[in-house]
Amino acid sequence: MATDVHIHTNTGTPPMHTDATLVLAQWLSPAFPVGAFAYSHGLETAVQDGVVSGGETLRAWLEDVLCHGTGANDAIILAAAHAARDEDALDHVDASARAFTASAERMRESLLMGRAFAATVSASHGIALSDLVYPVAVGRAARLAGLPLELVQAMYLQAFASNIVSVAVRLVPLGQTEGQTVLARLTPICRRIATEVRGRKLDDLSGAAFLSDIAAMRHETLHTRLFRS
Repeated sequence: MATDVHIHTNTGTPPMHTDATLVLAQWLSPAFPVGAFAYSHGLETAVQDGVVSGGETLRAWLEDVLCHGTGANDAIILAAAHAARDEDALDHVDASARAFTASAERMRESLLMGRAFAATVSASHGIALSDLVYPVAVGRAARLAGLPLELVQAMYLQAFASNIVSVAVRLVPLGQTEGQTVLARLTPICRRIATEVRGRKLDDLSGAAFLSDIAAMRHETLHTRLFRS
């Protein structure tokens, strides 16, 4: 059942009454200007190396990233930001997220997307955010808007996977239909991860998607690059 939320703006206008799913669909849409289209999260390296060359190898690559790398970790970080009771707690979450970032380009990716998200959500929904990396900014905004955590996590992960699939469509190249088929197979995994990480804390952050992390590090030295990470 849809959850109705009341978003109190800082603009002096009455609160907006809307559905949580629709708010998240807007925030996590490719149309929301956070610049996600410019980042491959290391996939460009994997494509150049021939590790990802079609739909099945893309699905396997992304499933590992979701389950054992950035995906599960971002879900934990997002939850910690959602639960933060004050600015000190939020600063601790943000510092932990930055410390756990695997490469300089991924740090820039998360920081610039977080800043763009904060600026846009402030202008469009009147939610004020400090300078936070992307999953922390989304988690904090979701708490301030009263959005349910598990729905936020699942839709965040699906949006993350969708962006990487879009990158693959352009890089591999991969057909649009095959890309959407890959995403459809990954979507239940996003919901499963949101359920599995329930109750996990920052101390539970871990990473075993080593090829993805190494690809992100090596991307900085590629001779030809289309993407910023």
